[in-house]
Amino acid sequence: MPAQILAIARNTFIESIRQPIFFVLVMLSGILQFFTTWGTGFAMGYTESGEVSGDDKLQFDVGLSTVFVCGMLLAALTATAVISREIENKTVLTVVSKPVPRPSVVLGKYLGVAGSLLIAIIPMIIFLLMGIRHGVMSTASDDPDGPVLLFTFLAIFIALGTAVWCNFFYGWYFSQTCMLILAPGMLLAFVLVLCLSKKWTWQVPLTDLKPQICFACFSMATGIFVLAAVATAVSTRLSQVMTITVCIGVFMFGLMSNYLVGKRVFENKQAAIVKFAIPADEVKPGWAEPGSTYKITTLSAMKIAVRPGDSFYYADSPTGFPMLVPTFPRVDPKADLSSNLSPHPALVVTQADGMGITVKRIGEGPFAIERPPQTGDSIFIRPTRVNLIPLAIWSVTPNLHYFWLVDAVSQNQLIPFTHIGLVLLYAFAQIGAFLALGVALFQRRDVG
Repeated sequence: MPAQILAIARNTFIESIRQPIFFVLVMLSGILQFFTTWGTGFAMGYTESGEVSGDDKLQFDVGLSTVFVCGMLLAALTATAVISREIENKTVLTVVSKPVPRPSVVLGKYLGVAGSLLIAIIPMIIFLLMGIRHGVMSTASDDPDGPVLLFTFLAIFIALGTAVWCNFFYGWYFSQTCMLILAPGMLLAFVLVLCLSKKWTWQVPLTDLKPQICFACFSMATGIFVLAAVATAVSTRLSQVMTITVCIGVFMFGLMSNYLVGKRVFENKQAAIVKFAIPADEVKPGWAEPGSTYKITTLSAMKIAVRPGDSFYYADSPTGFPMLVPTFPRVDPKADLSSNLSPHPALVVTQADGMGITVKRIGEGPFAIERPPQTGDSIFIRPTRVNLIPLAIWSVTPNLHYFWLVDAVSQNQLIPFTHIGLVLLYAFAQIGAFLALGVALFQRRDVG
């Protein structure tokens, strides 16, 4: 079975990179990156922070969006060409009529498509990184980056020239030859650019290497592979046009899922945000003992009315999920708050005045609170309700916001390795789920 999968993947890979649209979209991405360098000036000011600053922020945003859209179109078009078209033309019958399991066909097709996408994503991301190194031409006095222009055009010229020569004299496929040379050629060109400054002096390669931008590009690339899994699964049942339509729909919905569905999953209303949280007993901070009290100052006035006797909840997320305080029954409004007596542990507001509130723990027994309140926590007066139907839709649909890290880079927020690991786990889970769906849809598909 592994040998069958690899054979199918190899044929799919070769067939994919031979498609003319493959070459067209990769070169279109490079052309758009070239014009973005001259077209995003005077847009974002001159703030100096992070790996991108000033006008380069918009350049990075537009450039990464270009790669994402081109990658999505490549995933959809490539998957439909190697699966939907083969089913319509009955050529897939020559494979499934042999002792080849249908799951092997779906998995082999996906691996071939993913391999071809990798060959396309490498030069597209290098085009973006070259543009970031060059920087935006904000003024007429800005000098072009000589090494970037020379090595980029040299890599493209060698790839195109070799492809034309081999196609004319040896009959090799132009798109296949060009892409197999362009991917390593652009990678080598970027390494040479890192070794040279804009003034053609040798420098340490790490000088212009931007790790956070590389993390953002890597995360975005994993999102493209997820979309390739969606296209592979859908193409086992739908035609080429419908597969492309569904992929575009999943792409758009994945970008807007937080707004369309996500905001309806967790039902709660934020009262305020913690500015300072000072324990009454600094020797024993926290809520370990009944009578523990905190005086909390908020960043702004309360968004909803908070009165003495209200329950007190807080979370490090503005949605209220996950809550850092376990759910507890509401305290009787007529209860004596000066006493610590209560049939159950609870956090209760004892005073509320403008931008300050006092919170007290009452009740005996264990109370599993993760940590005391701290700056930036969101305040609530009731537990968060989870709506299961929106949650199911939100969970099943690929959330492309997880792969989009432009805001973190632009706002100089560090992207930790743990986040990249979580993104990879999420991507593998989505790919596995959609490939399983594709196997189920293809299992009983009539291909005769």
